[in-house]
Amino acid sequence: MRLLFELALTHILGRGRQTLVAILGVGLGVGFSIAMAALMQGGENDFIAKLVDTMPHVEISDEHRSARRQPAEERFEALAIAGLRPKEDRRGILNPTEATAMLRSWIPGRMAHGLRTQGVVRYSGRDVGIAVVGVEPQSEARVSSIAGDFRQGSFDSLISGGNNIVIGDRLAERLGARLGTTVTMVSATGQSRGFKIVGLFHTGTTARDEGEGYVLLKNAQILSERPNAINQIRLKLDDPNAAPEVARRAEAQIGYKAVAWQEANESILEALVIRNIIMFTVVGAILLVAGFGIFNIISTITHEKARDIAILKSLGFTEGDMRRLFLLEGLALGAAGSVVGWAIGFSLCVALSLVRFQISGAAVAQEITRLPLAWTIWHYLIAAGFALLSAGVAGYLPARQAARLNPVDIIRGAT
Repeated sequence: MRLLFELALTHILGRGRQTLVAILGVGLGVGFSIAMAALMQGGENDFIAKLVDTMPHVEISDEHRSARRQPAEERFEALAIAGLRPKEDRRGILNPTEATAMLRSWIPGRMAHGLRTQGVVRYSGRDVGIAVVGVEPQSEARVSSIAGDFRQGSFDSLISGGNNIVIGDRLAERLGARLGTTVTMVSATGQSRGFKIVGLFHTGTTARDEGEGYVLLKNAQILSERPNAINQIRLKLDDPNAAPEVARRAEAQIGYKAVAWQEANESILEALVIRNIIMFTVVGAILLVAGFGIFNIISTITHEKARDIAILKSLGFTEGDMRRLFLLEGLALGAAGSVVGWAIGFSLCVALSLVRFQISGAAVAQEITRLPLAWTIWHYLIAAGFALLSAGVAGYLPARQAARLNPVDIIRGAT
């Protein structure tokens, strides 16, 4: 086997320029594959991390997953009801104290409850629709990232009592209001109250920054005329991946619809899977193209070394030895290209990590961000695996041809 290694090395070094081109071709393919995989995986990880951080892992609402069984269904066997909409239950989640106590006894994480209602905020002759979220600030801060997104004021300002509200900075801009301004809130039932703005937040999500406000839970209950009612329970788990199982158990226990963050973003996660398939397909195509360079050089060596092959076979080398010889040459080129590609890929990742973008928003100063990158050894190993696979295939085809050559015909000059 050692002799085969020496022969393979001699053949490769004998065509220095072609060997260098083949190695650089594989190296560039591996390097760009690593950089592309790091960039796409980093973007996916960053996106999922934001999903996990900014939304509850499990959200329980006062809805039921399916409509209640109708009396007509009990009476008639052959019956189909379509378009059934359950009547809104203004009581929210029934027995909220008991429900939250049952959940708190086994849920591995933190929990907060609240009342979400719709209304209109008025100021200076302007009316803007808003989702009013009644919360208990201390509990909400443990399950929501909103407490860290304030531009002015803070989430704790609600605790001081009174009719206080925190809203998105873009909503304040639309109203022409600022910190300390008193605005009028009108609920869907016609109740009207004045609320003082004690905080402005900016989450980066337009729907929230332009149409969401937080008040104390008791104020939301008074405004919507729903005393002691809650219609949301939000869970933040120690392990976000356990959300589907926790959601199923919670829904079975209290009967209300529980949605895990994976279910709420199912279409987005499916799109990410498809994007990954496309990414690895492109990576494979890049390395396959690089494999043609290896195929070309091994084929050339096979043709030029025909007499050497005849001599080796006449000395006792078998067809298997010939196949292993040229397969080793292809794998050697693939391995050398992979090492060069690792260096190129690492350099590209470092260069991309230094790129800075300035994103200007309408309501905030310029935000500076960097490209999200995933630094993992698996990208290097997968790219090298693709390179070695294409190099092995590219080396095997000429190797099989070389093994079939008849040494007598070659020596006699037949080929």
